[in-house]
Amino acid sequence: MEVSQEVESRIIEMAWEDRTPFEAIQLQYGLNESELIRFMRTRLKKNSFKLWRTRVSGRATKHAKLRSGNVTRGYCPTQYKHR
Repeated sequence: MEVSQEVESRIIEMAWEDRTPFEAIQLQYGLNESELIRFMRTRLKKNSFKLWRTRVSGRATKHAKLRSGNVTRGYCPTQYKHR
């Protein structure tokens, strides 16, 4: 997938965020979960990719259908502080 540096950076950022589900990335950038995994594998260093896979594997907040009803937004309130 050929994307600008800015878009690539945003996809990687969203993939690392705990509360951003895979479905949101698919909706915005057209990458389903398996495509996102391939995308991350090619753009991250080997150890970073392993850390990311460990982090997101089995994490309920990364899948919209598995999310608790208590998770009502895609980011935590302290994530985007105005400077």
